[in-house]
Formats: sequence, structure tokens, C-alpha cells
Amino acid sequence: MYEILIYLFENYFDKGDCPDSATLTHKLTMAGFGENEICQALTWLSDFTSQKDSEHYSAALADSTSLRWYAPSEMEAIDIEGRGFILFLEQAGILNPLQRELLIDRVLKMDGSNASLEKIKLVVLLDLWTQNQLTDPDILETLFIASNTHLRH
Repeated sequence: MYEILIYLFENYFDKGDCPDSATLTHKLTMAGFGENEICQALTWLSDFTSQKDSEHYSAALADSTSLRWYAPSEMEAIDIEGRGFILFLEQAGILNPLQRELLIDRVLKMDGSNASLEKIKLVVLLDLWTQNQLTDPDILETLFIASNTHLRH
């Protein structure tokens, strides 16, 4: 599924919108992706864009100043580098606590495997893209250049 998401981002980022599900399925099949993988990715994207996960959280969480503790299952799926990057995004003001929770939910639902830093960054990019927040080059620089420097120290 990760490869499909990268393909979609690379091919539709500049256009601003993805084609309908049937057209997208055809294009992904022609690009060599398997039917099961396409179905899984489209289901994940549908859930992602519907924002139905946000119904599980209070809107007041967005203004929270509490510290996030990860459950053992979350720590198993998201390594220390990934958790550090999520914390960096919060501290940089790119994510609020509600967006952090939605990011963690989305990353955990990706494909059942461990969430690498690249997967987390892709989910953040997709989220910012769907919210039309990628027009500010400072966000991209903060997201990818500054985060790499921050994580090395």
C-alpha cells in the first residue's frame, strides 16, 4: 500500500485532485499494482479523506497541552525515530494534539507493518495535501529539512 500512496502523491500532487475510484483503480492496475493492494489502499484513502476517525476524539483535544504516552502496541508499531518525528511536528506547530492522534491512527492502519519514518512523513504529506496546506514552502522545509537536522542531534 505504501508504494501506491507514493505513486498517487507523485502523480497527482501537482494536479491537486485524484480521479474517481474506478479510473484510479484502472490506472493503478496499468501501473502494475495488484488488485488486493489497490483495494486496501483505496479503502485506507477513503477512510483518510472521510475524516470519520475524528469522530472518536473531542474537538477540545486540539487545544490540549497534555503530554502523549504511547501504548505498548503503538510503541511496537512506531519506532523511537517515528515517535520523535511526531513530537517534532507538534513542537514545530505543524500538528496539534488532535491532528497527532489522527496521524497515529492513520499510520497504525496503513498495512499492519511497522511504521517507518518515511511512512509517517507520507501520511503527514497526504494530510497536509488534502487540507491544502502544502502551498507554503516553509511548511515543507520545516517538515523535511529541519526535521532531519533535529533528529540527528
